[in-house]
Amino acid sequence: MKDSVAEEHLYLAFSHQHRDSIFPLHTSISLFLLSYCDCKLFKVFLVPTGEDVGDQCVTKNLAGDLEIHLISRCQLPVVVQSCSLPAVVVKDDKFCRAGLSVVLRHIIQKTFEADPSKKDVLELLGFKKTCLKACAEVSQWTRLCEISIPLAVERFLTASPEHCQAIPPDILLLERKLGEPVRVHNDDKIRRQKLQQQKAGAQAAVPVLGKEATEESKPGEVHEHPPLSLELSVAFSKLLAQEAPDAINREAPHIRRTKTSDLPLLDHVFAEGLYFTVADLVLLPCIHQFLVSSKKQGKNLVNLPLISSWYRRVQEVPGVKKAAGKCNMELLQLPELMSAPEEQLQDSSSVPDELEEDNEDSHFIGGPRPTMTKLMENGIEAKFSPHPCPSWTLDWTSLPSAVSPGEGKMSRDRALRKQQQLNNLVAAVTKLAKPGDVIVDFCSGGGHVGIVLAYMMPSCQVVLIENKELSLIRAKDRSDELGLNNIWFIQANLDYFNGTFNIGVALHACGVATDMVIEHCLRARAAFVISPCCYGFIQNTVKFKYPRSRQFKEILSYKEHMILCRFADQTAVQLPPERRLIGKQCMGLVDLDRAWAAEERNYSVQVISMEPESCSPKNNMFVGIPT
Repeated sequence: MKDSVAEEHLYLAFSHQHRDSIFPLHTSISLFLLSYCDCKLFKVFLVPTGEDVGDQCVTKNLAGDLEIHLISRCQLPVVVQSCSLPAVVVKDDKFCRAGLSVVLRHIIQKTFEADPSKKDVLELLGFKKTCLKACAEVSQWTRLCEISIPLAVERFLTASPEHCQAIPPDILLLERKLGEPVRVHNDDKIRRQKLQQQKAGAQAAVPVLGKEATEESKPGEVHEHPPLSLELSVAFSKLLAQEAPDAINREAPHIRRTKTSDLPLLDHVFAEGLYFTVADLVLLPCIHQFLVSSKKQGKNLVNLPLISSWYRRVQEVPGVKKAAGKCNMELLQLPELMSAPEEQLQDSSSVPDELEEDNEDSHFIGGPRPTMTKLMENGIEAKFSPHPCPSWTLDWTSLPSAVSPGEGKMSRDRALRKQQQLNNLVAAVTKLAKPGDVIVDFCSGGGHVGIVLAYMMPSCQVVLIENKELSLIRAKDRSDELGLNNIWFIQANLDYFNGTFNIGVALHACGVATDMVIEHCLRARAAFVISPCCYGFIQNTVKFKYPRSRQFKEILSYKEHMILCRFADQTAVQLPPERRLIGKQCMGLVDLDRAWAAEERNYSVQVISMEPESCSPKNNMFVGIPT
């Protein structure tokens, strides 16, 4: 194990205790992961959400063998006060990680870095280490695990008896997700193995899994279980770092010749599919509380056979029962449930529409001309305001190399274009900013915008927000080289930043992220300077519906608006000039809709083309000011 690991502080919200959990459930989830990983790298603080919480309110049983400290909200580091909890910060540092998924992934990575023998902990991040990496606004799965299920269970536990008769819709959605076919890397091979197993009609016995199950076994003794599916064999073989049995690995010739479309689908073993991940550790404390409460109320779980099976299966994973014991979670022993007859199951229509994936076809046929004509007939065309300072430029040759975007290891041509883009944003922010302002660089990436602003405006506080850890670390390295002391770094999804600020900035915020940044600025009554990007990725989400403005909604359908978005991405330099012109007009229309939506909330917004326009195919820029 590595010895020199910088102490990090983990801050968890604390509202109350309920049976064997600390609430909010995000806190119980974080403590459970620490116990599962046997991680002692963090100094853990509980931050009471109320005023009258004393030391006696936290029993040490609920925190396992961790030392827990209480701290008030006003005692938090200033950068943490701008974030929703949980949050992690290196002591006396300005780099904060906030939000459940980001914090859990960080705990896993730090545990493995400190002890590389804990490969099973690193495996919690899943294939390509992407488990729960996508933000909740664009990933229904992250939203379900990180936000919807914990909130649904908390509401279920606090509801009066007459209001908690029905199973929460989000729990039903999880049940349905567990019944969907699994898609995993290399699943073609596993599906062929499953076909061979089905044709063979026999399955080998597998040993009981987990340390807890084997402690009472004699050496070499094999316990016979009911025949397990191939999915279970593959999943638990990976958990025990074993190879799958040879009989499974060999494929008969007729199996290899079978078309992929004729292969059987794979069933869920764990939450994300075949393999045990951090998603299971997020869901377990939540589902446990729901099941305990349901049992006390005498509820029949016949509608949840898949969740019940998953709950039993997770208990067999090595280390889960031990972690539950540390956290004083008395896991239930549920009976095997058979799927209920169709007429007894709650109708799937009980899952509200907002919990469903947006199934509207996004593959549109046809060009944008009919939609553009429809808007023109109603007096709507793309409008661009004159650039307020088209020739303004930073003197890049006089600036330290760490300020230049070329420091981000990009080509000379691309670095020049990036400098031109920054000229536009910095010029606009300079006209808006005054000493003491807080400027937030949303979707900051490697910090190209934020570092320039922090260097050029030492009297302003600059905050960089980015959910990609490596990009933000590169930005911090550049900041450290420059010795900047007016800059903070927050690794988080946008929703977990709740600080006050005066100006919001974003360079090439992708798709819906542009609308998320605008919304943050509108709520804070902050000015904004934003350059959108990736119009083709725009689509309806839980929080954002398109078109955005009243005028566009009265004329265009969602499908017609999406046509504009798709063609707004057709501005690459290698395309024919006429096609690029149409793409620019579509960009202008999509951004006009966004500008008008902001103006409906008492803002003055200009849509400007950056100078020179060749600095980027995505060269639109908003400048919005509250009126």
